[in-house]
Amino acid sequence: MKHRIVVLGAGYAGAFSATFLARRLHPDDFEITVVNAEPDFVERLRLHQLAAGQELRPRPLTKVFAGTGIRLRVARVTAVDVEQQTVTLATSGGDGIDRVEYDTLLYALGSTIADHGVPGVEEHAYHVAARPAALRLRARLDELDAGGRVLVVGGNLTAIEAATELAESRPKLRVDLVTRSELGSWLGDKARRHLWRAFDRFGITVHEHAPIERVEADAAIAADGTAFTADAQVGGAGFGYLAQRAPPAPGTPAPSLWGAWFSGAPPSPAASGLAVESNGQITVDRQLRSVSHPNVYAAGDSVFVLGDNGLPYPMSCASAGPTSKAATAAIIEDLTGRTVAPTTFSYIGNHISLGRNDGLFQLVDGEARAKPGALRGRAAAQVKTAIIGTAAWAVGHPTFGKPNRRYHAAPTRKHLPSGSTA
Repeated sequence: MKHRIVVLGAGYAGAFSATFLARRLHPDDFEITVVNAEPDFVERLRLHQLAAGQELRPRPLTKVFAGTGIRLRVARVTAVDVEQQTVTLATSGGDGIDRVEYDTLLYALGSTIADHGVPGVEEHAYHVAARPAALRLRARLDELDAGGRVLVVGGNLTAIEAATELAESRPKLRVDLVTRSELGSWLGDKARRHLWRAFDRFGITVHEHAPIERVEADAAIAADGTAFTADAQVGGAGFGYLAQRAPPAPGTPAPSLWGAWFSGAPPSPAASGLAVESNGQITVDRQLRSVSHPNVYAAGDSVFVLGDNGLPYPMSCASAGPTSKAATAAIIEDLTGRTVAPTTFSYIGNHISLGRNDGLFQLVDGEARAKPGALRGRAAAQVKTAIIGTAAWAVGHPTFGKPNRRYHAAPTRKHLPSGSTA
């Protein structure tokens, strides 16, 4: 019987991992199934563009996986049972239920926008962490007349990119951004001055030192009682996991966005019975094996990893590459007995788009502190466009330039944790 490998999620980490494994493991011994809620590879880094009204090139997963032998299941993961080694899926528009069994699981379901426990976020705020969510925000923006107000809550990379993209693509709308600290405080002086010039050029109003205490239908309320009114509120305050809860009882009216947030969010790793960190990410050893269930591996936003500098790896596309390489290397080593070189977990900086023709690339030192210099303007925008395009291409060509070798299963397969946590 073939060894069944199931990959949950086909974002940057999941899709790359699946294609890499398929091109490295012999099909006589291994069967690889990918489960993804969308039929396309979604470029999460560009979802703020989709929300702003731009069209993105479709990338069907059937084409991405063509010739690899990967089995694609387009369905939403509703539960993972790590004891029974099964994954429960919602199919046929959510009406059907199916289960997939696995011998080895790669958990790469990613994350959603964190609500940080702020009341009203799920009911009243939009976000751009998933394609359906970005399309819902786009539809709402289409309803607004000239002068309509959009409020972006948060001051991180997602919030900055969403605010500038919306302001550039929809100049008839008024865009505000509210953040609990200082905008771009982690940037170097040159980069921060450039960021503020971009916000001034787009006419974005920034409200600093205004932590949001609750969100209502038409306003976000700060801790000091200030109400920031808006026709559409966009949550951009970091990634995380929503608390898993049952949907409303049949016949019970639900707030307009509650079901959208819930249905689009991946299941919490903790709800699957996996050992997790305080922020909900999966606790793993240095080879990205779950410390509680060593036949489960994790990559992307789902996994907690310390970088080479000793600091937690951020939830970002930049983390998808190293974590997927480390996870696939461990899977290949455990299942085939071949020794694979360890993966380095370095982090060189933050790349931020400021609309289509402007951007920033802030380099950081070994302690993740901003270096004095930064690439700015059109050149930074062009570099980011190239990086995003290369990342999408690499998903379907993970072994480009390498010998075409496929490994058979080892006579005795192992699933042993290394004993040291990442």
